[in-house]
Amino acid sequence: MTLRSFLTFLTRANSLEELWAAHTEEMARFGFDRLLYGYTRYRTETSFGDPEDFVILSNHPKEYVEGFVYGGLYFHAPMLHWALKHEGAGSWRMINQMVAKRTITPDEQRVYEFNQSMGVSAGYTVSFNSVSIRSKGAISLCARPGLSQDEVDAIWQTHGDDILLMNNIAHLKILTLPHVAPNRALTKRQREALEWVGDGKTTQDIAVLMGLTAATVEKHLRLAREALSVETTAQAVMKAALHNQMFVIEA
Repeated sequence: MTLRSFLTFLTRANSLEELWAAHTEEMARFGFDRLLYGYTRYRTETSFGDPEDFVILSNHPKEYVEGFVYGGLYFHAPMLHWALKHEGAGSWRMINQMVAKRTITPDEQRVYEFNQSMGVSAGYTVSFNSVSIRSKGAISLCARPGLSQDEVDAIWQTHGDDILLMNNIAHLKILTLPHVAPNRALTKRQREALEWVGDGKTTQDIAVLMGLTAATVEKHLRLAREALSVETTAQAVMKAALHNQMFVIEA
């Protein structure tokens, strides 16, 4: 695709699957054949929140994602530390410099060794602009096997502005699409009950509006709280809204 046609496609994408398939294909054209996108809305001073609440998109092998993300290695990744303090694009050359100067910590060294063992050695990280202190998003662009960091930096010198734009637009589009782990997806009834709560309706009001008993409404709200792993209905409304599961236009 041309840059214009690709950006037009992104803005019209209706699902994460559709967007991600096209984005990985376009990035591969530049030499980045493995991507790892991550986004959280639950960041604090000491934590990124529950990994189950992260938006994670990747075409890395399953074992890499499990080790890096769910194994907790991401927390000590040098490029993640860089992304938390910067916005824009960062070359992985800085990791090699840390190793050469022996300024890398033991935890960072473990991440480095894991990445090397998985063929993750050259690339770029894009850190997205954050509009809230609780949110952070970034994407790592791993170069295909055989490309050195020097070659990757040369690619970026030529195409970096376009690649950065494409990733920023993809990120902004991702924020508008429903995204939730399969075990946290709401049913149509659960979502409808939460939507009425969000509109200020009582349980009795919702029962009349949905044509159900109050007990059945309470059941839907309880199952919604369980699906979203929250304690109160107010928290469920907020979390469902953050995950773009509220007022969804049915296909």
